[in-house]
Amino acid sequence: MTPSLYSASVPVLKQMLTALSEVLKKAEAHVSEKNIDPNALLQARLALDMLPLVRQVQIAADFSKGIASRLAGVEVPSWADTEVTFDDLQALIAKALAYVGAFDTAQFEGSENREIVLRPGTPKEKRLIGSAYLYSYGLPQFFFHITTAYAIVRHNGIDIGKRDYMGTY
Repeated sequence: MTPSLYSASVPVLKQMLTALSEVLKKAEAHVSEKNIDPNALLQARLALDMLPLVRQVQIAADFSKGIASRLAGVEVPSWADTEVTFDDLQALIAKALAYVGAFDTAQFEGSENREIVLRPGTPKEKRLIGSAYLYSYGLPQFFFHITTAYAIVRHNGIDIGKRDYMGTY
C-alpha cells in the first residue's frame, strides 16, 4: 500500500526543520564561543555562485509551506524572507513548523491526483499531479536546501554529524 502524501510529507518536513533548528543552535553557539561575527557564517556559501546559509534556510522553509499548502489545495502564504540573524532564522523555522503542523490527514485526501501548477502563467509553468510534485520536485528541492544549509555549517568547522542532520525520528 502506498503511504498517503500527508504521511510522506508533513512528518518528514517537521523532522528535518526541527533538525535544522538544532544545527543552527550549534552554529550560533560555535560563533559565540569563538567570538566570530555571526554574519560570517550566516552569509557563508559553499561556492561563489551558491546562495548563503541564511537564504538556504529561507528556501527550505518556503518549500515546507509550499509542499503542505499545494498538497492540501490551499493558497501558499507569502513570507517576506527578511531574516538576517540566527534568532530570525529560528523564528522562521518555528513559523514553518507551526504552519506545516496545522495540517491534518483529511486535508491531503485526494492529493495524489490533485493538479499542482508551478509558476502559473509564466514560460516556466509546470503541471504535475500531487504525487509527482511531492516525490519528484517538492521533497528533492526541500532536501537540497536543508542539506546545503547543513553542509555550509559543517564546512565552517561546526562539530555536527549525520545524527544532527537527521534529527529525531
